[in-house]
Amino acid sequence: MRIPKHIGIIPDGNRRWAVGKGLSKEMGYEKGLDPGIKVFELCKKIGIKELTFYGFTIDNTKRPSIQTRAFTKACIKAVELLSNRDASLLVVGNTDSPMFPKELLPYTNNRKTFGKGGIKVNFLVNYGWQWDVKKLINQKSISNNVIGLLHSKDISRIDLVIRWGGRKRLSGFLPLQTVYSDFYFIDDYWPDFKKEHFYHALEWYDKQDITLGG
Repeated sequence: MRIPKHIGIIPDGNRRWAVGKGLSKEMGYEKGLDPGIKVFELCKKIGIKELTFYGFTIDNTKRPSIQTRAFTKACIKAVELLSNRDASLLVVGNTDSPMFPKELLPYTNNRKTFGKGGIKVNFLVNYGWQWDVKKLINQKSISNNVIGLLHSKDISRIDLVIRWGGRKRLSGFLPLQTVYSDFYFIDDYWPDFKKEHFYHALEWYDKQDITLGG
């Protein structure tokens, strides 16, 4: 089986999952922590080189404060959990904004290696695609190294994006790194994660004709 080098994860459906369980919307975010660790362990097991999680976006911060506090807390906890494993961690997002959690500042700018390192894990926190590509706007000419001008320049091209929650859209997820990505969509909500979701995505990817436009 052909294994993607880099997988992007869009963990959607937390709020809808909570409502379906008779809970308030903000209670769904914490339920996304365990699936995230399970995906990390599966990627590590099969030899994925890089993994990127979509934490929360600049647009998400427009939600009610009780929700923004909940998903911010969940992102902080997720990064803390990953820092206790063998991983090379990097958090990418608008750190100039007051919505960026100060607890995650030590994980920005430079990748931090924990344990034995190995798999690269990127976490997008208070991320916005317009913020990411802002440096490109004032360029009079663009060289071949467009990625090098991004805030997310240390995140490589993504081979496979997997999105839970039934929505079939990118929602601003790393637009340049996903130019030639394959997309796999799962109807189940992120808190209802099953390892079969992940393996079915890999089986589907293995059948795709990967040409990168060539």
